[in-house]
Amino acid sequence: MQSANPVLTRLDDTRRVERQVLGVPAAEAMTVDDVVVRTVGLLLLTGVTAAISWIVVPQAVWLPAALAGTSLAGLALVLVISLKQITNPGLIAAYAVLQGLLLGVASRAFDLVYPGIVVQAVVGTFGVFLGMGLLYRARLVRATPRLARLVVGTVIGIVALSLVNLVTYLLTGRQGLEVYSVTTRVGWLPYAFSVVAIIAGAFSFILDFDLVERSVRAGLPRRYAWFCAFGLLVGLIFLYWQILRLLSYLRR
Repeated sequence: MQSANPVLTRLDDTRRVERQVLGVPAAEAMTVDDVVVRTVGLLLLTGVTAAISWIVVPQAVWLPAALAGTSLAGLALVLVISLKQITNPGLIAAYAVLQGLLLGVASRAFDLVYPGIVVQAVVGTFGVFLGMGLLYRARLVRATPRLARLVVGTVIGIVALSLVNLVTYLLTGRQGLEVYSVTTRVGWLPYAFSVVAIIAGAFSFILDFDLVERSVRAGLPRRYAWFCAFGLLVGLIFLYWQILRLLSYLRR
């Protein structure tokens, strides 16, 4: 069963190859604790970078272009790391720093208009993540093939439509499914799109947890704990953006 996360999707194939060909010794296999420690480390790196960029980077006329460039660079890194299945901590840390820069500057712009919204979005993001973790741990929600197909299809559609919307905005200034301005009036369609994205992002964690757990049982090498942590970071950042955007819609 594949994950809805574009990074972790390819981990199933790797898991089969490593198990059949390499025969990784148990002492060198990754554990759930390895994934947790690396995920926390990447989150701290992202958070510290975001805090620094919040304070240091000034609001300026060139900022929207810089944010667009940073966002596209982050997307490029996601594609490179996921397609190449890179487990290099340095490159993965570079992604965390890049996203921290983007999160800090953009979040400050939102918070200047809607005070307190960033704290609400952070609490909401980790609340959803921990809630889905508890549901998975208690086996109240299971990673079934039907759930996987539904979530994977939805996430792919959301990412594709978001890219089209972003390109359209950069070329024409028109905003449709997602509204990038912090003050523009919002119709019902962006609301619906954000809600669907948040639900899909939440349920994608169920598939991620299941895939990590099965990869640990299969005995993947410890270096893949970095890859798993990177995938979870990508999912958390995606969820944060969706919650932040929805909260800004509600406060207009």
